[in-house]
Amino acid sequence: MTAPSTTGLPDLRPVLAGQRRPLVFATVSGAHLYGFPSRDSDIDVRGAHLLPVEDLIGLREGEETFSRMWDRGAFGLAAEMDLVTHDLRKFARLMLRRNGYVLEQLLSPLVVHTTAAHAELTALAPLVLTRHHAHHYRGFAATQWRLYERTGELKPLLYTFRALLTGIHLMRTGEICAHLPTLLGRVAEAPGYLAELIEAKAAAEHAPVPASEAPDADRLRADTEALHTVLAGARDASALPDRPGGHDALHDLVVRVRKAAGRPTAQT
Repeated sequence: MTAPSTTGLPDLRPVLAGQRRPLVFATVSGAHLYGFPSRDSDIDVRGAHLLPVEDLIGLREGEETFSRMWDRGAFGLAAEMDLVTHDLRKFARLMLRRNGYVLEQLLSPLVVHTTAAHAELTALAPLVLTRHHAHHYRGFAATQWRLYERTGELKPLLYTFRALLTGIHLMRTGEICAHLPTLLGRVAEAPGYLAELIEAKAAAEHAPVPASEAPDADRLRADTEALHTVLAGARDASALPDRPGGHDALHDLVVRVRKAAGRPTAQT
């Protein structure tokens, strides 16, 4: 995945230092990863943690999914921050589904915390990619388009185009790229006006689509429908397989890391 700039992101390691469960990895996702954060954008941190064996085999079930939020000002943060992590086993299972979202998190270059297990997961990511990941991106784009139609906000409109272009690029190249400014130079069908909309998004997280920077609603609808068609065609022509691979390797990784004593050794 092409690296977006880390400029403007605070050091988040002190925020994560107090987590009850050891982190396998934590990265920044959302608008910062997609290349169109606003001055007031939340910081979305995603990743995987490791439950102890007793939480999986005993009567007290551990938190397979953990979430927490910090308000603006906590740890000196200039924006709100939310953290969502899955236990390593659950995260591996999500990787084996047609879930582009978790793969974007795993491959995000905006790394807050990493371990050797994170590096192994990253190396296995290409094995799980299939042509059916196109359905994930088409579905996500459709959801965001409906949100745009209800609100008229710029954010869901950019999310719509980002999802479609990420899906097209993935089907054609086998590479996940979630960074919209980069995608504008890699997907020939990307509308030219998106660069101006990305620039406009920097002003505010929930700003309306500026009339001076975007075509009318009919043109926007036609362009998104055209990209849906392009994505469907790219899926049909894709060299990606129908089914994910890497199941045994992921199983072995989860078992090995779970059995290992102590916390994963962080690489900073």
